[in-house]
Amino acid sequence: MPTILYMAPGDKPEPWRDAFRAQMPEAGFRVWSADPATDETGDKAAIDYAVVWKPEPGFLKTLPNLKAVFSMGAGVDHLWNDPELPDGVPLVRLVDRCLTQGMSEYVIYWVIHHHRKMGVYAGWAAEHRWKRLRQADAEQRRVGILGLGELGGDAAAKLVPLHYKVAGWARTRKDIPGVESFFGRDRLIPFLNRTEILVCLLPLTPDTRGILNAETLAALPEGACVINCARGGHVVDADLIAALDSGHIAGATLDVFHEEPLPAGHPFWSHPKVNVTPHMASLTMPDSSTEWYVENINRMERGLPPLNTVDRTTRY
Repeated sequence: MPTILYMAPGDKPEPWRDAFRAQMPEAGFRVWSADPATDETGDKAAIDYAVVWKPEPGFLKTLPNLKAVFSMGAGVDHLWNDPELPDGVPLVRLVDRCLTQGMSEYVIYWVIHHHRKMGVYAGWAAEHRWKRLRQADAEQRRVGILGLGELGGDAAAKLVPLHYKVAGWARTRKDIPGVESFFGRDRLIPFLNRTEILVCLLPLTPDTRGILNAETLAALPEGACVINCARGGHVVDADLIAALDSGHIAGATLDVFHEEPLPAGHPFWSHPKVNVTPHMASLTMPDSSTEWYVENINRMERGLPPLNTVDRTTRY
């Protein structure tokens, strides 16, 4: 009978306990806490699997029989805050149907928002102005997805039936019907040159940190819009604000930030061309996510490798 340790400081464990009890009743479920009075870790040697979000640095290496570390998010950059991650233990990304669907919903919503200039209409409505713009043709709108992994690939595929001209950029070639594939560092600028609505869904790694900067934003066509629902570290804030102020970038929707919650005095809050959402593009849901953890735990208990392990070299 496997024993699972839940380790997500600040999160409520009960929905997760209930989900594991319903889907894997034979498993033990323990909750880590920094407070010894409420910590349920117990015998560390009994822990088989850890389900984590921003784990306490150095703790995972103290679990001598740990078989896998499961991230509670699609992104795994939070794991690298622990410089002592145990060697030889698989790190596993979350691939969850609800997480993927939620992100695609967010992307589609904001692509349509920028395509149809709904922000302009909202401003006019606030001024009681009855005015219309010429309707844009989706078949002429060039949407680009930075990152074609599980989330970016799904969003790109779901934009195709809406008749947008969709392209994607990734480290390696991706084959998605209806989506033009750009790949490799030398194809980033050509990808940006053709993109009018840019969606960032890249993993955050040393290679992608600050990828939305003065140079890359300038490579977008004048009047382009940016949607970042990956990580705040992808954006150089000052460069984006400068591009918005100059008019080169017409608008931005930002769900993720360098510091969260976004500080009250940050200029993104009040910038007239920026839409701020509170890192809610897609949230981890206990029931559907536990389906994924249980599937992987069952695989490993049968001697099979887990699905969607992280490459420690590329960090995703």
